[in-house]
Amino acid sequence: MINLQHRVDQVVTVLTETVRDYAPIAFANSLGAEDMVLTDIIDRHHIDIEMFSLDTGRLPQETYDLMQTVRERYKTTLRIYFPNVKQVEAYVAEHGVNGFYQSVDLRKNCCYIRKVEPLRRALQGKRGWVTGIRREQASTRANLSVSAYDMDNRMQKINPLLEWTHAEVWEYLKCYEVPYNKLHDKFYPSIGCAPCTRAITPGEDIRSGRWWWETPETKECGLHTEKVVQSK
Repeated sequence: MINLQHRVDQVVTVLTETVRDYAPIAFANSLGAEDMVLTDIIDRHHIDIEMFSLDTGRLPQETYDLMQTVRERYKTTLRIYFPNVKQVEAYVAEHGVNGFYQSVDLRKNCCYIRKVEPLRRALQGKRGWVTGIRREQASTRANLSVSAYDMDNRMQKINPLLEWTHAEVWEYLKCYEVPYNKLHDKFYPSIGCAPCTRAITPGEDIRSGRWWWETPETKECGLHTEKVVQSK
């Protein structure tokens, strides 16, 4: 079994090499458990990576509470990006405030407006970006690698926690007393927008609470695709 310190050392190495090879780098912080591990590691080891989060306008209150806690606890600044208000207004006018329940296409369109477009603005001028995604989270992430060229965003994409297990994530959070979203304590292993996230029951897949009315093959918001060139 790989011990936690070895896992942390691997992440620090990946991140420092990423800064060396691809700076400037940005970390897309979703404020989920995995991303709080990365927040703590980046801040604790003084790694020169910018950090941002996307406020979709539909986040749970618990996520906003954690956003404030991150601001108060860590020296690394968390920059917040919002959707284009005219695009949100046009979507709601045409499809309704909850139009994303009507079809996969409308849901993905909503995700594009509230997540993908703000992400692209946040990544402007960067040569690489860091995420907290893990391989075991979803079938759509099975073929990802730690470092790959992201053709959609035209930069390197780094997934330093890709091989971490759920247990290792929580071991780190507890060991270093890292703050986390309190919805995790209410059986929300994966947290996104409030209307698209629900609690799960024991034994369910950890992503089953996201877009639960869809099939597993469609459960991505557009931030993480497999249009990559594998490099590690």
